[in-house]
Amino acid sequence: MRKVKIPFNKPYVGPGEVMGVLRAALGGSLAGNGKYTRLCQQYFETKFGFRKTLLTTSCTDALEMSALLAGISPGDEVIMPSYTFVSTANAFVLRGAKVVFADTLPHLPLLDPADVEKRITPRTRAIVVVHYCGMACPMDEFIDLARSRQLLLIEDAAHAYDSYYKGKPLGSLGHLATFSFHETKNIISGEGGLLVINDPELMSKAEIIWEKGTNRAAFQRGETDKYTWVEAGSSFLPSDIIAAFLYAQLKKADFIQRKRKQIWYSYYQYLKPLHEQGLINLPQVPSYATVNGNFFYFTLKDAAKRDGLLRALQAKGIHAVFHYLPLHQSPFYLKHNPAVTLPNTERFATSIVRLPFFVGLKEKEIQWICHTVTQLLSE
Repeated sequence: MRKVKIPFNKPYVGPGEVMGVLRAALGGSLAGNGKYTRLCQQYFETKFGFRKTLLTTSCTDALEMSALLAGISPGDEVIMPSYTFVSTANAFVLRGAKVVFADTLPHLPLLDPADVEKRITPRTRAIVVVHYCGMACPMDEFIDLARSRQLLLIEDAAHAYDSYYKGKPLGSLGHLATFSFHETKNIISGEGGLLVINDPELMSKAEIIWEKGTNRAAFQRGETDKYTWVEAGSSFLPSDIIAAFLYAQLKKADFIQRKRKQIWYSYYQYLKPLHEQGLINLPQVPSYATVNGNFFYFTLKDAAKRDGLLRALQAKGIHAVFHYLPLHQSPFYLKHNPAVTLPNTERFATSIVRLPFFVGLKEKEIQWICHTVTQLLSE
Protein backbone atom coordinates (compact mmCIF):
# COMPACT_ATOMS: atom_id res chain seq x y z
CA MET A 1 0.00 0.00 0.00
CA ARG A 2 1.25 3.47 -0.83
CA LYS A 3 2.21 5.32 2.34
CA VAL A 4 1.10 8.81 1.28
CA LYS A 5 -2.67 8.89 0.86
CA ILE A 6 -4.30 11.21 -1.61
CA PRO A 7 -7.60 12.44 -0.15
CA PHE A 8 -10.67 13.03 -2.25
CA ASN A 9 -10.83 16.68 -1.20
CA LYS A 10 -8.62 19.14 0.64
CA PRO A 11 -10.02 22.66 1.18
CA TYR A 12 -7.85 25.42 -0.26
CA VAL A 13 -7.40 27.96 2.53
CA GLY A 14 -4.69 30.57 2.96
CA PRO A 15 -3.85 33.48 5.25
CA GLY A 16 -6.21 35.77 3.31
CA GLU A 17 -9.26 33.92 4.58
CA VAL A 18 -7.99 33.99 8.16
CA MET A 19 -7.24 37.71 7.94
CA GLY A 20 -10.64 38.36 6.36
CA VAL A 21 -12.40 36.68 9.27
CA LEU A 22 -10.23 38.58 11.75
CA ARG A 23 -10.95 41.92 10.07
CA ALA A 24 -14.67 41.21 10.15
CA ALA A 25 -14.54 40.27 13.82
CA LEU A 26 -12.41 43.24 14.89
CA GLY A 27 -14.45 45.60 12.74
CA GLY A 28 -17.67 44.53 14.43
CA SER A 29 -19.08 42.98 11.24
CA LEU A 30 -20.57 39.84 12.76
CA ALA A 31 -24.28 39.49 12.06
CA GLY A 32 -25.83 38.90 8.66
CA ASN A 33 -26.19 41.43 5.84
CA GLY A 34 -23.07 43.33 6.83
CA LYS A 35 -20.15 44.76 4.87
CA TYR A 36 -18.76 41.46 3.57
CA THR A 37 -22.18 40.08 2.68
CA ARG A 38 -22.75 43.11 0.47
CA LEU A 39 -19.26 42.84 -1.07
CA CYS A 40 -19.86 39.20 -2.00
CA GLN A 41 -23.26 39.97 -3.52
CA GLN A 42 -21.81 42.88 -5.51
CA TYR A 43 -19.08 40.57 -6.80
CA PHE A 44 -21.58 38.11 -8.28
CA GLU A 45 -23.84 40.80 -9.69
CA THR A 46 -20.91 42.58 -11.34
CA LYS A 47 -18.90 39.59 -12.57
CA PHE A 48 -21.76 37.46 -13.86
CA GLY A 49 -24.49 40.02 -14.46
CA PHE A 50 -26.96 38.38 -12.08
CA ARG A 51 -29.97 40.64 -11.52
CA LYS A 52 -30.03 40.29 -7.71
CA THR A 53 -28.17 37.99 -5.32
CA LEU A 54 -28.61 37.07 -1.67
CA LEU A 55 -25.97 35.21 0.30
CA THR A 56 -27.31 32.26 2.31
CA THR A 57 -25.97 29.84 4.89
CA SER A 58 -26.05 27.00 2.35
CA CYS A 59 -27.25 26.04 -1.10
CA THR A 60 -29.94 24.08 0.75
CA ASP A 61 -31.24 27.35 2.23
CA ALA A 62 -31.17 28.98 -1.19
CA LEU A 63 -33.26 26.10 -2.57
CA GLU A 64 -35.73 26.41 0.31
CA MET A 65 -36.03 30.12 -0.44
CA SER A 66 -36.73 29.19 -4.07
CA ALA A 67 -39.61 26.97 -2.97
CA LEU A 68 -41.05 29.81 -0.88
CA LEU A 69 -40.67 32.30 -3.72
CA ALA A 70 -42.33 29.87 -6.11
CA GLY A 71 -45.33 29.74 -3.79
CA ILE A 72 -45.15 25.96 -3.64
CA SER A 73 -47.97 24.43 -1.60
CA PRO A 74 -49.44 20.95 -0.96
CA GLY A 75 -50.63 19.31 -4.15
CA ASP A 76 -48.17 21.13 -6.43
CA GLU A 77 -45.71 19.12 -8.51
CA VAL A 78 -42.07 19.98 -9.16
CA ILE A 79 -40.04 18.12 -11.79
CA MET A 80 -36.33 17.50 -11.21
CA PRO A 81 -33.64 14.86 -11.71
CA SER A 82 -33.39 11.91 -9.36
CA TYR A 83 -29.62 12.03 -9.83
CA THR A 84 -28.93 14.90 -7.45
CA PHE A 85 -28.26 15.67 -3.81
CA VAL A 86 -31.24 15.30 -1.48
CA SER A 87 -31.43 19.06 -0.81
CA THR A 88 -32.80 19.62 -4.32
CA ALA A 89 -35.87 17.57 -3.44
CA ASN A 90 -36.16 18.37 0.27
CA ALA A 91 -36.67 22.08 -0.38
CA PHE A 92 -39.94 21.39 -2.20
CA VAL A 93 -41.08 18.40 -0.12
CA LEU A 94 -40.95 20.67 2.93
CA ARG A 95 -43.54 22.91 1.24
CA GLY A 96 -45.83 19.92 0.62
CA ALA A 97 -45.04 19.43 -3.05
CA LYS A 98 -44.98 16.15 -4.89
CA VAL A 99 -41.53 15.71 -6.40
CA VAL A 100 -41.64 14.17 -9.87
CA PHE A 101 -38.34 12.64 -10.97
CA ALA A 102 -37.31 12.67 -14.62
CA ASP A 103 -34.50 10.74 -16.29
CA THR A 104 -31.12 12.02 -17.44
CA LEU A 105 -29.83 12.19 -20.97
CA PRO A 106 -28.37 8.87 -22.19
CA HIS A 107 -24.82 10.22 -22.56
CA LEU A 108 -24.65 12.77 -19.71
CA PRO A 109 -26.00 12.81 -16.11
CA LEU A 110 -28.06 15.91 -16.94
CA LEU A 111 -31.84 16.27 -16.98
CA ASP A 112 -33.47 15.21 -20.26
CA PRO A 113 -35.91 17.90 -21.50
CA ALA A 114 -37.90 15.38 -23.54
CA ASP A 115 -38.48 13.20 -20.49
CA VAL A 116 -39.40 16.27 -18.42
CA GLU A 117 -42.02 17.33 -20.98
CA LYS A 118 -43.73 13.94 -20.75
CA ARG A 119 -44.13 14.35 -16.99
CA ILE A 120 -45.76 17.81 -16.97
CA THR A 121 -49.33 17.85 -15.64
CA PRO A 122 -51.80 20.61 -14.76
CA ARG A 123 -50.35 20.48 -11.21
CA THR A 124 -46.75 21.15 -12.30
CA ARG A 125 -45.44 24.46 -10.95
CA ALA A 126 -41.69 24.35 -11.55
CA ILE A 127 -38.79 22.58 -13.25
CA VAL A 128 -35.48 22.31 -11.39
CA VAL A 129 -32.42 21.61 -13.54
CA VAL A 130 -29.14 20.50 -11.95
CA HIS A 131 -25.88 21.41 -13.70
CA TYR A 132 -24.02 18.26 -12.68
CA CYS A 133 -20.22 18.65 -12.43
CA GLY A 134 -20.68 22.27 -13.52
CA MET A 135 -21.76 21.14 -16.99
CA ALA A 136 -24.69 23.05 -18.45
CA CYS A 137 -28.03 21.38 -19.09
CA PRO A 138 -29.52 22.05 -22.56
CA MET A 139 -31.03 25.30 -21.36
CA ASP A 140 -32.70 26.57 -24.54
CA GLU A 141 -35.04 23.60 -24.46
CA PHE A 142 -35.85 24.11 -20.79
CA ILE A 143 -36.39 27.84 -21.23
CA ASP A 144 -38.79 27.20 -24.11
CA LEU A 145 -40.58 24.50 -22.14
CA ALA A 146 -40.98 26.70 -19.05
CA ARG A 147 -42.21 29.63 -21.12
CA SER A 148 -44.72 27.63 -23.14
CA ARG A 149 -46.15 25.88 -20.07
CA GLN A 150 -45.91 28.96 -17.80
CA LEU A 151 -43.65 27.20 -15.31
CA LEU A 152 -40.94 28.54 -13.03
CA LEU A 153 -37.43 27.46 -14.09
CA ILE A 154 -34.92 27.01 -11.26
CA GLU A 155 -31.23 26.28 -11.76
CA ASP A 156 -29.55 24.18 -9.08
CA ALA A 157 -26.07 25.46 -9.89
CA ALA A 158 -24.38 24.08 -6.76
CA HIS A 159 -21.54 22.73 -8.95
CA ALA A 160 -21.56 25.50 -11.52
CA TYR A 161 -19.55 28.53 -10.36
CA ASP A 162 -17.92 30.17 -13.41
CA SER A 163 -19.51 27.79 -15.93
CA TYR A 164 -21.33 28.87 -19.07
CA TYR A 165 -24.04 27.95 -21.55
CA LYS A 166 -23.49 29.45 -25.01
CA GLY A 167 -21.42 32.19 -23.40
CA LYS A 168 -23.99 32.99 -20.71
CA PRO A 169 -23.12 32.25 -17.06
CA LEU A 170 -25.02 29.42 -15.45
CA GLY A 171 -27.31 30.90 -12.84
CA SER A 172 -28.43 33.69 -15.18
CA LEU A 173 -30.86 31.65 -17.28
CA GLY A 174 -33.61 30.53 -14.90
CA HIS A 175 -36.07 32.62 -12.93
CA LEU A 176 -34.05 31.60 -9.86
CA ALA A 177 -30.71 29.89 -9.29
CA THR A 178 -28.76 28.54 -6.34
CA PHE A 179 -25.02 28.08 -5.70
CA SER A 180 -23.01 26.24 -3.06
CA PHE A 181 -19.81 27.24 -1.26
CA HIS A 182 -19.45 23.96 0.62
CA GLU A 183 -15.85 22.95 1.23
CA THR A 184 -15.94 20.54 -1.75
CA LYS A 185 -16.88 23.27 -4.25
CA ASN A 186 -14.68 25.58 -6.34
CA ILE A 187 -15.10 28.65 -4.12
CA ILE A 188 -15.71 27.84 -0.47
CA SER A 189 -16.70 29.20 2.91
CA GLY A 190 -17.04 25.86 4.71
CA GLU A 191 -20.79 26.00 4.36
CA GLY A 192 -22.54 28.73 2.42
CA GLY A 193 -24.70 29.43 -0.58
CA LEU A 194 -26.20 32.04 -2.86
CA LEU A 195 -29.67 32.68 -4.24
CA VAL A 196 -29.83 34.41 -7.61
CA ILE A 197 -33.09 36.18 -8.49
CA ASN A 198 -33.40 36.92 -12.21
CA ASP A 199 -37.16 37.55 -12.23
CA PRO A 200 -37.79 41.20 -11.26
CA GLU A 201 -41.20 40.30 -9.83
CA LEU A 202 -39.56 38.09 -7.19
CA MET A 203 -36.77 40.43 -6.04
CA SER A 204 -38.53 42.40 -3.32
CA LYS A 205 -40.21 39.30 -1.89
CA ALA A 206 -36.89 37.41 -1.88
CA GLU A 207 -35.21 40.04 0.27
CA ILE A 208 -38.10 39.96 2.75
CA ILE A 209 -38.07 36.15 3.02
CA TRP A 210 -34.29 36.29 3.49
CA GLU A 211 -34.67 38.74 6.40
CA LYS A 212 -37.04 36.55 8.45
CA GLY A 213 -40.12 37.85 6.68
CA THR A 214 -39.42 41.51 7.52
CA ASN A 215 -38.52 44.60 5.52
CA ARG A 216 -35.37 45.07 7.63
CA ALA A 217 -33.08 45.30 4.57
CA ALA A 218 -35.09 48.26 3.27
CA PHE A 219 -34.89 49.82 6.74
CA GLN A 220 -31.08 49.43 6.76
CA ARG A 221 -30.91 51.26 3.43
CA GLY A 222 -32.98 54.11 4.88
CA GLU A 223 -35.98 53.38 2.66
CA THR A 224 -38.36 53.17 5.64
CA ASP A 225 -38.26 54.57 9.18
CA LYS A 226 -39.07 51.20 10.79
CA TYR A 227 -39.29 47.56 9.87
CA THR A 228 -41.94 44.98 10.59
CA TRP A 229 -43.20 41.49 9.71
CA VAL A 230 -44.63 41.55 6.18
CA GLU A 231 -44.21 38.00 4.79
CA ALA A 232 -43.53 34.42 5.88
CA GLY A 233 -39.76 33.99 5.99
CA SER A 234 -36.83 32.65 7.96
CA SER A 235 -33.23 33.39 8.90
CA PHE A 236 -31.48 32.43 5.69
CA LEU A 237 -28.67 35.00 5.73
CA PRO A 238 -25.22 33.93 7.00
CA SER A 239 -23.00 35.61 9.55
CA ASP A 240 -20.78 38.28 8.02
CA ILE A 241 -17.81 36.24 9.30
CA ILE A 242 -18.71 33.54 6.76
CA ALA A 243 -19.07 36.22 4.10
CA ALA A 244 -15.62 37.61 4.97
CA PHE A 245 -14.08 34.16 4.44
CA LEU A 246 -15.93 33.82 1.15
CA TYR A 247 -14.88 37.27 -0.04
CA ALA A 248 -11.22 36.36 0.50
CA GLN A 249 -11.79 33.30 -1.70
CA LEU A 250 -13.49 35.38 -4.37
CA LYS A 251 -10.48 37.70 -4.55
CA LYS A 252 -8.35 34.76 -5.72
CA ALA A 253 -11.06 33.05 -7.75
CA ASP A 254 -9.19 33.50 -11.05
CA PHE A 255 -6.21 31.55 -9.69
CA ILE A 256 -8.44 28.85 -8.21
CA GLN A 257 -10.30 28.44 -11.48
CA ARG A 258 -7.15 28.24 -13.59
CA LYS A 259 -5.77 25.54 -11.31
CA ARG A 260 -8.97 23.50 -11.17
CA LYS A 261 -9.45 23.58 -14.94
CA GLN A 262 -5.82 22.54 -15.40
CA ILE A 263 -6.41 19.53 -13.12
CA TRP A 264 -9.56 18.58 -15.03
CA TYR A 265 -7.82 18.66 -18.41
CA SER A 266 -4.78 16.79 -17.04
CA TYR A 267 -7.03 13.95 -15.90
CA TYR A 268 -8.77 13.95 -19.26
CA GLN A 269 -5.54 13.70 -21.28
CA TYR A 270 -3.95 11.03 -19.08
CA LEU A 271 -7.08 8.87 -19.16
CA LYS A 272 -7.91 9.39 -22.83
CA PRO A 273 -6.10 6.16 -23.91
CA LEU A 274 -8.41 4.15 -21.62
CA HIS A 275 -11.41 5.84 -23.25
CA GLU A 276 -10.08 5.04 -26.72
CA GLN A 277 -9.62 1.40 -25.70
CA GLY A 278 -13.23 1.25 -24.53
CA LEU A 279 -12.25 0.58 -20.89
CA ILE A 280 -13.86 3.78 -19.56
CA ASN A 281 -16.14 6.54 -20.82
CA LEU A 282 -14.87 10.07 -20.30
CA PRO A 283 -17.28 13.01 -19.91
CA GLN A 284 -18.62 14.37 -23.18
CA VAL A 285 -18.60 18.18 -23.01
CA PRO A 286 -21.37 19.53 -25.27
CA SER A 287 -20.41 22.30 -27.70
CA TYR A 288 -22.71 24.69 -25.82
CA ALA A 289 -21.06 24.04 -22.43
CA THR A 290 -17.78 24.78 -20.65
CA VAL A 291 -15.62 22.99 -18.09
CA ASN A 292 -15.35 24.78 -14.73
CA GLY A 293 -13.20 22.27 -12.84
CA ASN A 294 -15.77 21.35 -10.24
CA PHE A 295 -14.72 17.69 -10.15
CA PHE A 296 -13.66 14.93 -12.54
CA TYR A 297 -15.57 11.76 -13.25
CA PHE A 298 -15.64 8.88 -15.69
CA THR A 299 -17.95 5.89 -16.04
CA LEU A 300 -17.37 2.14 -16.18
CA LYS A 301 -19.50 -0.63 -17.63
CA ASP A 302 -21.24 -1.80 -14.46
CA ALA A 303 -21.43 -1.56 -10.68
CA ALA A 304 -19.18 -4.57 -10.04
CA LYS A 305 -16.37 -3.07 -12.12
CA ARG A 306 -16.84 0.34 -10.52
CA ASP A 307 -16.94 -0.92 -6.93
CA GLY A 308 -13.93 -3.15 -7.53
CA LEU A 309 -11.92 -0.20 -8.85
CA LEU A 310 -12.85 1.99 -5.88
CA ARG A 311 -11.72 -0.71 -3.44
CA ALA A 312 -8.45 -1.22 -5.31
CA LEU A 313 -7.73 2.52 -5.41
CA GLN A 314 -8.43 2.78 -1.68
CA ALA A 315 -5.93 -0.01 -1.05
CA LYS A 316 -3.36 2.02 -3.00
CA GLY A 317 -3.99 5.09 -0.84
CA ILE A 318 -6.18 6.94 -3.37
CA HIS A 319 -9.55 8.10 -2.08
CA ALA A 320 -11.88 7.95 -5.08
CA VAL A 321 -15.65 7.87 -4.61
CA PHE A 322 -18.92 7.31 -6.45
CA HIS A 323 -21.73 9.83 -6.31
CA TYR A 324 -25.47 9.96 -5.71
CA LEU A 325 -27.74 7.10 -4.87
CA PRO A 326 -30.81 7.91 -7.02
CA LEU A 327 -33.52 9.64 -5.01
CA HIS A 328 -36.28 7.68 -6.74
CA GLN A 329 -34.83 4.52 -5.16
CA SER A 330 -34.47 6.01 -1.67
CA PRO A 331 -36.42 4.67 1.33
CA PHE A 332 -38.11 8.03 1.90
CA TYR A 333 -39.37 8.32 -1.67
CA LEU A 334 -40.59 4.72 -1.87
CA LYS A 335 -42.41 5.11 1.44
CA HIS A 336 -44.64 7.78 -0.12
CA ASN A 337 -44.61 6.98 -3.85
CA PRO A 338 -44.85 4.03 -6.22
CA ALA A 339 -41.60 2.75 -7.73
CA VAL A 340 -40.47 4.29 -11.02
CA THR A 341 -37.77 3.25 -13.46
CA LEU A 342 -35.25 5.77 -14.77
CA PRO A 343 -32.76 3.67 -16.78
CA ASN A 344 -30.20 6.35 -17.62
CA THR A 345 -30.14 7.64 -14.05
CA GLU A 346 -29.72 4.11 -12.69
CA ARG A 347 -26.88 3.39 -15.11
CA PHE A 348 -24.95 6.52 -14.12
CA ALA A 349 -25.51 5.81 -10.42
CA THR A 350 -23.85 2.40 -10.73
CA SER A 351 -21.01 3.41 -13.04
CA ILE A 352 -19.58 6.82 -12.07
CA VAL A 353 -16.12 7.13 -10.49
CA ARG A 354 -14.99 10.49 -9.07
CA LEU A 355 -11.24 11.00 -8.63
CA PRO A 356 -9.43 13.16 -6.03
CA PHE A 357 -9.84 16.81 -6.93
CA PHE A 358 -8.55 19.89 -5.10
CA VAL A 359 -6.40 22.94 -5.81
CA GLY A 360 -3.34 21.52 -4.04
CA LEU A 361 -3.30 18.34 -6.15
CA LYS A 362 0.10 18.10 -7.87
CA GLU A 363 0.67 17.08 -11.47
CA LYS A 364 2.80 14.12 -10.40
CA GLU A 365 -0.05 12.97 -8.13
CA ILE A 366 -2.49 13.19 -11.03
CA GLN A 367 -0.09 11.18 -13.16
CA TRP A 368 0.26 8.54 -10.46
CA ILE A 369 -3.52 8.31 -9.95
CA CYS A 370 -4.08 7.88 -13.70
CA HIS A 371 -1.23 5.35 -13.96
CA THR A 372 -2.79 3.36 -11.12
CA VAL A 373 -6.25 3.48 -12.73
CA THR A 374 -4.72 2.32 -16.03
CA GLN A 375 -2.90 -0.56 -14.35
CA LEU A 376 -5.95 -1.72 -12.46
CA LEU A 377 -8.28 -1.59 -15.46
CA SER A 378 -5.75 -3.24 -17.78
CA GLU A 379 -5.24 -6.31 -15.58
